[in-house]
Amino acid sequence: MRIHPQFKLNGCCYDSETLKEVAATLSKNGKPYEKAVGDFLQHWFNASKTIAVTTSGSTGAPKKISLQKEHMINSALATGSFLSTKPGDSALLCLSAEFIAGKMMLVRALILGLDLDVVAPTSEPLQSVSKTYGFCAMVPLQARNSLSELNKVKTLILGGAPVSSRLAQELKNLNTNIYETYGMTETVSHVAVKQIASAGPLENTTYFQTLPYVSITTDTRGCLVIIAPRISDKKVVTNDLVRLKGTTHFKWLGRYDNIINSGGIKLIPEEIEAKLASSLNCRFFIAGVPDADLGEKVVLFVEAQLDKQLLLEKLKMNKELTQFEIPKEVVTVVSFKETKNGKVDRKATQKSLGKT
Repeated sequence: MRIHPQFKLNGCCYDSETLKEVAATLSKNGKPYEKAVGDFLQHWFNASKTIAVTTSGSTGAPKKISLQKEHMINSALATGSFLSTKPGDSALLCLSAEFIAGKMMLVRALILGLDLDVVAPTSEPLQSVSKTYGFCAMVPLQARNSLSELNKVKTLILGGAPVSSRLAQELKNLNTNIYETYGMTETVSHVAVKQIASAGPLENTTYFQTLPYVSITTDTRGCLVIIAPRISDKKVVTNDLVRLKGTTHFKWLGRYDNIINSGGIKLIPEEIEAKLASSLNCRFFIAGVPDADLGEKVVLFVEAQLDKQLLLEKLKMNKELTQFEIPKEVVTVVSFKETKNGKVDRKATQKSLGKT
């Protein structure tokens, strides 16, 4: 497998043979996050044309799939082209290499010739960083916890979970080019981006724009279908409800499998959550709970201990909410259940509380 001559890992230059040795050492003696890097690099340089990965569940239940290395290379080239990345640019890996986002940061560095530093994938990854980086990928939680330090990054991509309207507002005035990404394991990381902050003028902050050689449509449910032959041999049918704008732009509305049918009215939880963002300073989500009269009622789950009745009264005053969107109940919990890669697990949280 080829490696760009300007590729660096933690400040050191390597060819493929010496990098294999480093990978073996990391796999054997490294810290857990370093071991994940070593394991991936060993798989990257073996004779197989594919890499085994676990999906996040975006198109169904999480499962093991094989990605073609050539598709991963094509994805890296598309990102480099879109973001105008140049050989020798500095980059920071602060995501776990166990998951596709971290793996693809390594592939981009190898293929595009980036000078990549690796740090522990903590919730505050820039605390231990003293230099400025040209490129970095984070999850929204890391960005939220690094607001005062994001000036250390020139171009930042965010993925793994939707960027809340509150966070987007907080990021908007930073002098960093920040993009929210859309993608999944099946599409070899992201296939579309939406700029939410810029060192210059901001234009489109509503619609995602697909990367080169990616086109989109919807199925009969209104869910996104991705056609990207350079990174997937077949169409990828998602469970994401979208509104299309041509064949290259779309607005993400929410998850089809989260839809609430309340008294015959279909409600998208993510749209309600966006309207509630300014009212809550903690993690929360909206879900449907069985109800004898309505079939399902709208319930707000909050990761905090607070006065539930007072919050309900406050929400009734929210003029953005329709009468159907106002939560009928508030459920508080000390901490949400999470998936292995740190996302809020709505179903598991509801089940643990007997609200299914």
